[in-house]
Amino acid sequence: QVHVLESGGGLVQAGGSLRLSCVVSGNMFTYDAIGWVRQAPGKEREGVSCISGHDGKTVYADSVKGRFSISIDKANNTIYLQMNNLKPEDTGVYYCAADFVCVVIPPYAYDYWGQGAQVTVSS
Repeated sequence: QVHVLESGGGLVQAGGSLRLSCVVSGNMFTYDAIGWVRQAPGKEREGVSCISGHDGKTVYADSVKGRFSISIDKANNTIYLQMNNLKPEDTGVYYCAADFVCVVIPPYAYDYWGQGAQVTVSS
């Protein structure tokens, strides 16, 4: 069993920053990659970023490159998504998800999911 818990969402003005946190716990032999997937109202899921635990390799969607940064604190099983220069189109529910490898193809069917954190960017 793997548990995923996000925190850190909120309301911010365009151009501002937020940091999302994700704590993953449970059977560490069933996952190695942690990703962030977002979903805006009426839109399909979008894979935002992912990090591999064993080698630290990262993946970013083109829409967030240069603005978002994913990192991992292995000592505390915590993954961070630093979001800078936020735009209204970044608004949505951000889900932290875990799987054996980074899932880069829609519908981003990770095995384990958190409950989601709302991010709202006002213009």
